Amino acid sequence: MATQNRAYFYGVGRRKTARATVKLFPAGSGDIKVGENSLREWADDDVIFHNVKAPLDVLGVKKEYDVEIRVSGGGKKAQSESARLGIARALVKKDGEFRLQLKEAGFLTRDARVKERKKPGLKRARKAPQFSKR
Repeated sequence: MATQNRAYFYGVGRRKTARATVKLFPAGSGDIKVGENSLREWADDDVIFHNVKAPLDVLGVKKEYDVEIRVSGGGKKAQSESARLGIARALVKKDGEFRLQLKEAGFLTRDARVKERKKPGLKRARKAPQFSKR
């Protein structure tokens, strides 16, 4: 899959500290690459594998696009969820008709939950030291 001199649609997805940048190439063969590896090599788990492919499966356009994903930060699950969001955003840029289906499936919603910061005087974000009355 040569990426030079090919037009593509771009999308960014984030989840916790994970970030995925996605390039969606129309008129492709269905290849999905994560970094230098194929999706099957990168995804060590079926849940992660299907999580990344979900937007393409919902629309039924698996074989029409080549996808290149660069991931950083977080763990594999967060990376796969950020890649899913990035693919969905790139598909909407390509064709606005996809928006309704992807929105109904929940693929265009950014999961904003992040780890809460530690507060002064506490051991963690909310855990207080043990209270002693006497």
